[in-house]
Amino acid sequence: MKNSPQLIVALDVDTFKQASKIVDQLADTDVIFKIGSQLFISSGLEIVRYVQSKNKKIFLDLKFHDIPNTVASAVKSAVSTFSPVFMLTVHTTGGKEMLEAAVQAGKSQAKAICVTRPLIVGVTVLTSTAKDANLESLVLERARLAKQAGLDGVVASVEEAARIRRELGPDFLIVTPGIRPAEVSLNDQKRVATPQAAILQGSNFLVVGRPIIQAPSPRTAVQKILEEMKEKLSS
Repeated sequence: MKNSPQLIVALDVDTFKQASKIVDQLADTDVIFKIGSQLFISSGLEIVRYVQSKNKKIFLDLKFHDIPNTVASAVKSAVSTFSPVFMLTVHTTGGKEMLEAAVQAGKSQAKAICVTRPLIVGVTVLTSTAKDANLESLVLERARLAKQAGLDGVVASVEEAARIRRELGPDFLIVTPGIRPAEVSLNDQKRVATPQAAILQGSNFLVVGRPIIQAPSPRTAVQKILEEMKEKLSS
């Protein structure tokens, strides 16, 4: 990996007020903010603009999945309306044609309005899915499809990250949700890992939600995770 792994804070809350409070506490830390469907439905453009006003990067995690033309239109709208968006997600189960349409739409729209195109990563299998004998093969199949279609990377658990890294190379991005410090509850996640384990397996972006946003002090929680990450990188 060319760059050090980065921490993404998942703003998985219901309201703009809740989200903006967390953003305010973490605005001067080295994190990216993820906006998913839960918050986007309630706050949409308002929370995107607020995060951008703090000069922070946005991971727009709306997991586009539809016919190719509809997904292409959604990506174009995201680039035009929310730019700059650092990264966004599509579902790899949409198939190669859909994934290619998303990539082309992101590139062409960004060029048309003279902005940096967003990274586009494909969701493989959700980390709430329990592991079985075929799961790793399925994730790898979808990761290969994502690369063939021109995506920048995939969203995958730490259990598949090492093999994805080996097979698809150092420049293919891996976004890993389900990150939990050792002492934290797993909640509804099945395939989880500590920050250090994720880095060891080759993840580029570590997504953490509840262990940060539900902590007594989100700032303290973030600082602890960043320290864990730094410690692993220097070891």
